[in-house]
Amino acid sequence: MSRHRVVIVGGGFAGIECAKALRATACDVTLVDRRNFHTFQPLLYQVATGGLSPGDIAAPLRSIVKRCANVRVLQAEVDDLDVEARVARAGALELPYDTLVLCTGVRHSYFGNDEWAPFAPGLKSVEDATEMRARILSAFEAAELEEDKAARDALLTFVVVGGGPTGVELAGALGELSRFTMRGEFRAVGSEQARILLVEGAPRVLGMYQEQLSRYAVAALAPLGVEVLSSTKVVGVDAGGVDVERAGARERIEARTVLWAAGVEASPLARVLATRAGAALDRAGRVVVRADLSIEAHPEILVLGDLASCTPAGASAPLPGLCPVAMQMGRAAARAIRARLGGAPVEPFRYLDKGAMAVIGRSEAVARLGSGSLTITGFLAWLAWLLIHLLFLVGFENKLLVLIQWANHYLTRNRGARLIANDAAHVGRLRRGVAAPPGHPSPR
Repeated sequence: MSRHRVVIVGGGFAGIECAKALRATACDVTLVDRRNFHTFQPLLYQVATGGLSPGDIAAPLRSIVKRCANVRVLQAEVDDLDVEARVARAGALELPYDTLVLCTGVRHSYFGNDEWAPFAPGLKSVEDATEMRARILSAFEAAELEEDKAARDALLTFVVVGGGPTGVELAGALGELSRFTMRGEFRAVGSEQARILLVEGAPRVLGMYQEQLSRYAVAALAPLGVEVLSSTKVVGVDAGGVDVERAGARERIEARTVLWAAGVEASPLARVLATRAGAALDRAGRVVVRADLSIEAHPEILVLGDLASCTPAGASAPLPGLCPVAMQMGRAAARAIRARLGGAPVEPFRYLDKGAMAVIGRSEAVARLGSGSLTITGFLAWLAWLLIHLLFLVGFENKLLVLIQWANHYLTRNRGARLIANDAAHVGRLRRGVAAPPGHPSPR
């Protein structure tokens, strides 16, 4: 009798947790991803602001599962499914399965305004982070060359769109970079003159946290030079800046660097699953799953992580796209597969909410503990953030390297990975106020 075949599509938190948890299971596992490495996405903003190098937050998938003798890793992009024949397709490559686990995550969403993408990169991959880093650093370099004050002010204006954890962390890191790390390094301009705007359409930033944590975040961002524009809607983005609406009035913000942290949508594989298997999708295009993380009519297909729209019993909204959610889903999927192989009933997925946190800057963070009302702020929350992220980071070497980098940054405020590695033409394009040409990384 042939062994049970499990195909896992996606090497993020959910995928690798599922693969590792199936290590001692009597099945053959194929882990497929379009990249050969796992990225620790929560720290991408530190790559984008020069605090860490890409290699510090990434680990080869093969090294992660090398002790799992029943796990095979393939670098390929699954783009189609035959749910009747139980085959996943990556171009001409066919991957037969008995259980299919999909965890391909999400990508940037511009809410129907995809023409904004070349002017406002998002932050979902290592390529996004290095592109964003090049744009940020090139803006300062271009300002050093610029003699016209209005053009120089536009170069030194940075707009971060989206006041969730990613936007707050990115804006705070930009403030530290300009106010402290690069202070005194330029001669014609002062990096501390940079204007950093955090634009949020809702009445407050960090809307998923308690209101007192939102207020604390705004107050902690102020010394870093970050101006928070809440209840402000972005209605236009181009090479010269951003158009916003607030209090019923339209306003133009001249800014050469716009960074997108406002919205996400499911990867294209969600639509493939809807077409091939009749899966239901939510408003963000995520796949609606049952209590056991499978889809209607096809219990052999499990959807995990950010790709899944999972609303636990008694909850009013789907679980957020956080790495603890994805990791717990990965382990739950492995338990479900083992239960089915043993003929046992599959238990519904139960998420243990241990809380959420966002770092703002040096010794400043906010945290919600568990699912209750207990919160912490300041140095204690910042220390908890450091420890939790080190714990979740994949690979001992990465943990050690990041710890050393963080210790150096804390003591010296230096960010050693401030390299414009894409190309030198960034500076010229910024001075002319034009978008990156085709061929440069795009959020889409």
